[in-house]
Amino acid sequence: MTIIPEDLSIHKPDKKLLKKINSTEIEEKILFQKQSDFHNILVVENVFGRFLKYKDTYQAGYINSKNYKGNLPYINYFLIPYLMNKNIKDILIIGFGSGIIINQYEKIFSKLKTIDIVDIEENIFPIAQKYFNFKISNKMNFYLQDALIYLKTIKKKYDLIVVDVASDDGIDERFCEIEYLDLVKKSLRKNGIFVSNMPSSRDIFNQKNVFVLNLLEKYKQKFDFIKLFSGKTSNKIYYKTFFDIDDEVYDVTNLIMISSDKDYKISSDFSELKKLGVEIKDYLEDLV
Repeated sequence: MTIIPEDLSIHKPDKKLLKKINSTEIEEKILFQKQSDFHNILVVENVFGRFLKYKDTYQAGYINSKNYKGNLPYINYFLIPYLMNKNIKDILIIGFGSGIIINQYEKIFSKLKTIDIVDIEENIFPIAQKYFNFKISNKMNFYLQDALIYLKTIKKKYDLIVVDVASDDGIDERFCEIEYLDLVKKSLRKNGIFVSNMPSSRDIFNQKNVFVLNLLEKYKQKFDFIKLFSGKTSNKIYYKTFFDIDDEVYDVTNLIMISSDKDYKISSDFSELKKLGVEIKDYLEDLV
């Protein structure tokens, strides 16, 4: 079963803003297109940047506009673990995207030893190299595999696990189950950090937001401390960049869940992240 983000909406969008979005035409140049066993893959370029799409959805890419330059803004929340533990040595990435965040991790984590990358899409690695300037290093290990099978079979432990997975339509329900969280927990070192990107209504704690409330209860069974980031900053950047709208329009958002058994304090030393061109302070204010 697939969790379809649009189905999680509780509130209807403003009609005037919705009309403005629907009337906006963004001309795209297709640089690459392929139907794989798992995705309808496109790499497109438009006036705002270059992007990896699965079907009609932006999965990864680089924005180059007057308002913002950088990774898809919701992925900047994945940099927050650096402010929690700068001594991370081993990282597991499930869901590769463009690889930009991986190269950023190499720059900021001075004690980094390995980054293991798991993705089920065989085309994704050469696409990242050719179209998104992804740089391979000897610290990286690539695994073309179903993520849950990987987690079941490995014995290695990680300081940081980041999961950002989506099909053409949404999130595989398997990534929302207790059994999956057990596998993640097994693969984390003591006080390791787990980052997960999930869809949610922007009205996170509304009783109608059943999917997220149930998911949060499962996470609370496995982790002592959970930080939720609402995606407000990344949404504002998205709407301003693509539609020149200053408000959030659709009710559905990225919900970034950062979980651990240690109550990490978030450092206020943003200097390394500023070198990446990321104003992380704005994203930290989305902590709910």
